[in-house]
Amino acid sequence: MSAPSKERFKVRFAGYVIFRRGEEILMCRRINTGHEDGNYGLVQGHVDGGETVQQAMSRETKEEVGLDVRPEDLKVVHMEHAISDDGAHEYICVYMEALKWSGEPRNLEPDKCDDLRFFPRNKLPPNTIGYIRKMLDDVDAGVIYSNRDFIR
Repeated sequence: MSAPSKERFKVRFAGYVIFRRGEEILMCRRINTGHEDGNYGLVQGHVDGGETVQQAMSRETKEEVGLDVRPEDLKVVHMEHAISDDGAHEYICVYMEALKWSGEPRNLEPDKCDDLRFFPRNKLPPNTIGYIRKMLDDVDAGVIYSNRDFIR
């Protein structure tokens, strides 16, 4: 008799990209997503099967804001373990900085973003997503890993 199979724990991967222009950071205000709507975040997305996080964020960047960034031009600057607000999913969040890119950002998903622009790093909008603000502080301080405060 064989032992009953036990399904393994599954984690989702999400990626975020920091685009800096001098002392400014590209921010997107989220709408109609069901998560942090009305607040500013970064270009972000999920990793699909069969792609690296760098490939996923290169793809998401092109789809969301029309910028061309090669996977090899995305440098991992921070990682985070997080649990979704409803507790249904756990994530490994990989934050990357685009070392170079081409094109000018434009909002290609107006149904999910109603404002896209660069803000001075020291004057982010007051409605910047809290964990994004904390991660940027961590990156500036050289912290490479964190656990998100799990608030449900």
